Amino acid sequence: MRSSIVLRTAVLALAAAFAPASQAQVVLSINVAPPILPVYAQPLCPEDGFLWTPGYWAYGDQGYFWVPGVWLQPPSVGLLWTPGYWGWGSGGYAWNAGYWGAQVGFYGGVNYGFGYGGVGFEGGRWESGHFAYNTAVANINTTVIHNSYRTNVASNNVRTSFNGGTGGLKATPSAAERTAMNAHHTAATPAQTAHKAAAGKDRSQLASVNHGKPASAAMSRPAAAASRPVAANKPAAAANRPAATASHPAAAESRPAAAASRPAAAESRPAAKASRPAAAESRPAAPASRPAAAESRPAAASHPAPANKPAPAANHPAPAAAHPAANKPAPAARQSKPAPEKK
Repeated sequence: MRSSIVLRTAVLALAAAFAPASQAQVVLSINVAPPILPVYAQPLCPEDGFLWTPGYWAYGDQGYFWVPGVWLQPPSVGLLWTPGYWGWGSGGYAWNAGYWGAQVGFYGGVNYGFGYGGVGFEGGRWESGHFAYNTAVANINTTVIHNSYRTNVASNNVRTSFNGGTGGLKATPSAAERTAMNAHHTAATPAQTAHKAAAGKDRSQLASVNHGKPASAAMSRPAAAASRPVAANKPAAAANRPAATASHPAAAESRPAAAASRPAAAESRPAAKASRPAAAESRPAAPASRPAAAESRPAAASHPAPANKPAPAANHPAPAAAHPAANKPAPAARQSKPAPEKK
């Protein structure tokens, strides 16, 4: 099978009826048709304003792989998605890339489902700058998204994924589709490109592995974004972290302030030490006064000295001032020491 796959490196031109100059084609052509479209359910629309882009078979180094259908935000208000399609021409199948435009163009008559029944789009419409969803084919939560209506759409069970060639669809573009095809287009968004690249790296999406039944046929958000939520939340969290780190310096600055207060405490400690010597000086004063008391004992006239006791009581309100005063008489008391020597 692989030997029958021919890759051509030149841009191939399909029939003019199917591929006007305004629609881009891939640079590869394969002579093996893509598998039929898988049947799958559409996931719930994640946000108001998102549009459905159907899944499709893409081609890579290991053959066809499935790109899951996904809800996406359009590049601007008023634009609709025209899906790409595989078309036969010049001896091979070439990919005609999808695009965004004011009108849906020709997409090979392929029934991608969910409003893309082969011609036009019936999944919704733009109304005064807001997208209104057709709940007959669009899976939305109407309690959250209020722009909706319901119009029944005829079902189409044909799942052929390519146009032209053996077994292919025979659809041709209408005049309106030709006009849309030749109008101004906007290419797939970066989110769509990343979504396709992520699918191409997933081996389970290969047709040779899943046999045309991919395990991941549709997603609410692009594969690249779905692998990030954690990744699209991390940047936000990372944005908050600098603010947190910015607060650390402030904390660091407050620490020196605390450190600065410590030296003050240290300075007060020496002051306490300085007061201790004063206390030490006052201690000798007490023994010095005792000899004086000893002298006063022999003298009967010295007994009235207790009358002076109220004087210390008067000094209690100002203890700090009393200590220095008590220390000053100490030298005078020391002069009484020689008296015992004379005895």
